[in-house]
Amino acid sequence: MDALPTLPLVAGELPESIRRFGDPSAPDRTRLVAARGLVPLGGGDLVALLLQLEADRLGEVAQAARASLDALPDPLLAVACDAALPAVFLDALATRLSGRDERLEQIVANDATADATIARVARACAERVAERIAVNEQRVLRAPAIIESLYRNRNTRMSTVDRLVELAARHGLELKGVHTFQAHVEAIAGQLIPEPSDEAMPGDTLFAESLAADAEQDAIARDKVDGSEALKEQFKPLAVRISTMTLQEKLRLSLVGNAAARALLVRDSNKMVSMGAITSPMVTEAEAESIAHSRQVGEEILRYIGSRREWLSNYELKKALCFNPKTPVGISMNFLSHLHVADLRTLGRSRGVAAALKTAALQRAAKKSQQG
Repeated sequence: MDALPTLPLVAGELPESIRRFGDPSAPDRTRLVAARGLVPLGGGDLVALLLQLEADRLGEVAQAARASLDALPDPLLAVACDAALPAVFLDALATRLSGRDERLEQIVANDATADATIARVARACAERVAERIAVNEQRVLRAPAIIESLYRNRNTRMSTVDRLVELAARHGLELKGVHTFQAHVEAIAGQLIPEPSDEAMPGDTLFAESLAADAEQDAIARDKVDGSEALKEQFKPLAVRISTMTLQEKLRLSLVGNAAARALLVRDSNKMVSMGAITSPMVTEAEAESIAHSRQVGEEILRYIGSRREWLSNYELKKALCFNPKTPVGISMNFLSHLHVADLRTLGRSRGVAAALKTAALQRAAKKSQQG
């Protein structure tokens, strides 16, 4: 998608109808009068002019234009949202009207609106706006980034995401911004994909409730994973919800969920889910460190953590991997040279870890003590 220009536009890029008053080189007095809305323009032209002047170099003009925009009646804004304005003005209008769903629906339905604007709005818009975006198959196929934005938007219905993933796969598209895309395609293969509906389906409601439970649990115990009984009890409500999810719901949750959800998903028996959780771009270094302590994750998860160079400056993470009996010995051996002498000695006496690792740890500790 091509990047949009920024406001204010130079005179030659402005529509003829607003060029006289919106030209950045026009007299300050002319621009100030226009910024106060005292010009014979209406509908989309007036809104476009005020958006142009809101970005004016002269603070007084910009302030006056902002005040005029704030005072515009809703019917006039509605006209502007439907108008065939240059895309840069519709983009600025979408930013200004964030949260006003009825107007955003108009903007995303406007053929003059740029794909880049739609993709940006789709990242965080309300459910009703997301539904309006999703039904325009021609646009989303032209700009797959819009599908990616809707996928990552927690407000987008799960059934809508399934439909968009199936649509993308059917047309040979690859959603590079969705790390579990191929797994999601496999998960819904052969399933009956519902048509768009005005009402959310039961599964949509359940998924939304799971996201709410995830947010609540995340607030209680942010980034904590140690496999303890106390933690299991703390996460129980969310764990029960996740246990009833479909494969594709778990895959999406690994991307749009919080640390609390990923802490559970990374322990899922399905490797597509557990790997989807640990490879999620949302995983933080602190999460990875906590997961490295867990004895309830598979060795492929620990192997992945041990291969992420950007996480390996974290001493506690490397230490956790060495002390975790499930970490492949080859990975643990690589980090022995990084451990402090005291930790090497403790590792050498630890139960559960491989005998070869314990022996190597004690030898390394003795060598470091002699050198130090």
